[in-house]
Amino acid sequence: MATVDLTPNPDTAGRPFVRFARPEHYDDSTTRLRPIGTRLRPRAAAAAACLVLGLGLIGGAATGTLLTVDDGDAAVSAQSAYRDAAELWHAIPVDQLFPRTLNGEGAGPGGADRTWTRIGVAPDSDCKDAFDPLLKKALRPAGCLRLLRATYTDATRSSVTTVGLLFTGADAETAKSLRTRFTEEGLDRRTDLLPRPYAVPGTDAAHFGDAQRASWTLNVLTDAPVVVYAVSGFADGRTVADPQPAAEAMKTDATTAPAQAGLGHEAQGVADRVERGLRKAVQKSTEQTS
Repeated sequence: MATVDLTPNPDTAGRPFVRFARPEHYDDSTTRLRPIGTRLRPRAAAAAACLVLGLGLIGGAATGTLLTVDDGDAAVSAQSAYRDAAELWHAIPVDQLFPRTLNGEGAGPGGADRTWTRIGVAPDSDCKDAFDPLLKKALRPAGCLRLLRATYTDATRSSVTTVGLLFTGADAETAKSLRTRFTEEGLDRRTDLLPRPYAVPGTDAAHFGDAQRASWTLNVLTDAPVVVYAVSGFADGRTVADPQPAAEAMKTDATTAPAQAGLGHEAQGVADRVERGLRKAVQKSTEQTS
């Protein structure tokens, strides 16, 4: 994958080891092998040992073959699921991708419960104005098939959060490479690489613009050609000079305004639940076509 220069523009910068247990009714004191009749003669014993060894080798080879086949089937299934996921953007009802209500049990600060209500869904679109310029450049290797977005508000209507599903044209290797770059280079934590919100006229998110972005999260999936992100802000439209990544704002010792308002939890909570819904949809689609 070609390397993309993400140097900020000074004119625009501003961000299973499986353990087999003994049988349930195993008993060391009673389960013993006792001699029955006379002992086996040496030749008979040797023959018996060879038979057991031979059966063991055959059984082991058969088991190895079965495991190899299972691994191959799993790989084929994963590839099929990855390809199918790219077409789901126009096959899944909007209420399944973006439920009217999201329940965030334990998703708030200190493990508090959260509930988010959908207040608007954007028409599916391209990615032209959805990201800051440098983020758009960083995501360019994956391509943009379609972008789906929705905006939610919390139960107190004090915060608003836009969540997005960017369906890309990337193959599995490109997705893995892109995820690695975002993680190792910290591209998902830079304040000059933020996703943009979707303002919904006539709602609490009517004034949710770039200047109101307070916290965000972005995840490049490797089991589906999708980038999941969410960005949160205050519902009253106040500007935020220093937006903070959700991972940082969710720390117990964080003292920034976004952190104190729980906006990191809002962004991460909404993104997590929409991502889970997407994964369920991909699994269901794979099962139906297999």
